[in-house]
Amino acid sequence: MSMKASLAVVIVGIGLVVAATPLVAHHSFAAEFDANKAVTLKGLVTRIEWTNPHAHFFIDVKDDQGTTTNWKFELASPNVLVQQCGWTGKTLHVGDEVTVEGAMAKDGSTMANARVVTLADGRRVSAGSSGGDLPPR
Repeated sequence: MSMKASLAVVIVGIGLVVAATPLVAHHSFAAEFDANKAVTLKGLVTRIEWTNPHAHFFIDVKDDQGTTTNWKFELASPNVLVQQCGWTGKTLHVGDEVTVEGAMAKDGSTMANARVVTLADGRRVSAGSSGGDLPPR
């Protein structure tokens, strides 16, 4: 193989590695969340983010002393929520009271991976996340 051909192979190889890096960088459920630390919280929706690779929403939760804490919940991608879980732009609104079942973040922060969201009208919707099968009630 000539020097030019060898250089071309090296350049293409480096390009492939660089292009694949974002795919590898995407985190897994187990890297961020603890499936053994279940959490169920009720609160008011304060913000909704329909972004890739995961949608998020935030709720204000009041404890027994009346202190409010804002929690962040990770969902599946908007595409999965719409196509596989039946979500629409009208499923969740700022100000809605919801109950969220999920798995706590490993770092102890006020963040969790949502599994099931019970909406204000009583409907239970899957969050499409890892381990997010809709449990029976």
